[in-house]
Amino acid sequence: MAEIINSIIITGTLFVIFGIFLFFDLFKRNERYGYLAYIVALVPVNFLWFLQFDVLGVYVILFILWNLCLLRDLFGVVRKNDPKEINDILLYLVLGVIIQIIITAILPVSIITMQTNTIPYGFFYFPDIYTAAYGIELWVNDGILLIFRITASVLIGLVIVPMLVDLRDEEVPLPVFVIIIGLFILPFLYLSYIWLPKAMGVLTFLMSVLLFIVLLIITRSGKEVKKKK
Repeated sequence: MAEIINSIIITGTLFVIFGIFLFFDLFKRNERYGYLAYIVALVPVNFLWFLQFDVLGVYVILFILWNLCLLRDLFGVVRKNDPKEINDILLYLVLGVIIQIIITAILPVSIITMQTNTIPYGFFYFPDIYTAAYGIELWVNDGILLIFRITASVLIGLVIVPMLVDLRDEEVPLPVFVIIIGLFILPFLYLSYIWLPKAMGVLTFLMSVLLFIVLLIITRSGKEVKKKK
């Protein structure tokens, strides 16, 4: 009983610490430590994983926390006074993702119980959602899986949409499209895998083509004026 109470107190405290960094701007200290919320979010969720919380639920909570950070920062991008930079937001988010991936290679090896309902991809342990035939594993709760898919999709959407808005009416040569689309290949693959693993390659190709079309619509080549002359 004492262990359960201690675990609840520690978990609650870790979430409070995350909340401090999430709302750090409210303290008006004119410091940029609020971005650390993307990294601090890893502490409570991995503690829950250590406590044998549903591993898929752990990632649902992580994605929700990251979505809150993104929503906070995207509002900061559009404000007139001291606006936030999209590049800074993406930097800390990517840093958080990289650290979490590293954690999946360390903790499950050190603490064997954390390997429950996971599957190793090389050195990294991720939730074992699908069978070899791409059916859903028996341990997976359908409700949690749906929330997992939605929160992951929202997370990627909150990254892509602001970047597209930032590129609107900018001069972007066609070859640069390849680089931009290449940056989104991994997120597209991940989305395709969690929604429809059997058609992962086809869905990724479709989303890449759609992104290419959107880039054609919202950007300029820089040669339009020259043609008019």
